[in-house]
Order: sequence, then C-alpha cells, then structure tokens
Amino acid sequence: MARQTTTTAVAHAHHDCDFRDMLSRIGDKWSLLVIVILEGMPHRRARFSDLKRSIPGISQRMLTATVRNLERDGMLTRHVYAEVPPRVEYELTTLGRGLMDPVRGLVSWLQSNWPVIRSSRDRFDARRQRVRASPLG
Repeated sequence: MARQTTTTAVAHAHHDCDFRDMLSRIGDKWSLLVIVILEGMPHRRARFSDLKRSIPGISQRMLTATVRNLERDGMLTRHVYAEVPPRVEYELTTLGRGLMDPVRGLVSWLQSNWPVIRSSRDRFDARRQRVRASPLG
C-alpha cells in the first residue's frame, strides 16, 4: 500500500507546476505546427514570413507569441542577421527536434485508432441526438 501511495505521489508531483504549462504549450493550437513546419524546412530553419505563409489562419501576433514561447522553452533559436532589412530566422534546437519522435508516435497511434475513435464519436452523437429528440429530453 505504501508503495502505491509513493508511486501515485510521484505521478502527480508535477500537477501544479511548470510541467503542466509545458504540456499545454505542446498541446496548443500552433506550437506543434511551428515545430513540424520547421522540421520540414531545409536545415530546419525558416524566416518568420515563411512560417506565416505555411500556417493558414495564424495571425502575426499569435505567431510572434508562439515562436517567443518556443524559444523560451528551448525548442527553437532565433537568429538575427545584421542586414537591411533585418533578416530573422528560426531554427529547431536539439530539444525541438527530439520532440518529433514522440509526436510521430502520437500521430501513428491516431492513424491506427482513428476508425475506432470516429465510430465512438458517431455512436455518442447519435445517442445524444436521440435523447434531445425524445419527449422527455
């Protein structure tokens, strides 16, 4: 019993700290897209404008915040070149490149399980629709 309590305590040790913040960042709407796009670029580098063009729907403000947060977390580096006009490029770090292995695993899992997930969603939605349509719902 004591061992199970210790294991549970260790599993939840990061519940209220930066660990949760990092999980939120990785799971947000834009961060993984930026990382995936950078990984696909030559030398895993891209200019801000290249990133913006590659991510439909992202605003300049949101992309700025996203790359800033990823830089802060050590996922990418920002290179500023003393040119006119100034040129800025973003590049994945070793840490950012390392994130791609678990991401590929997640994508593989999703691809393998998507039919089951889709079917479950369809059954759930059909049940909810029947409840709403019933005279008691």
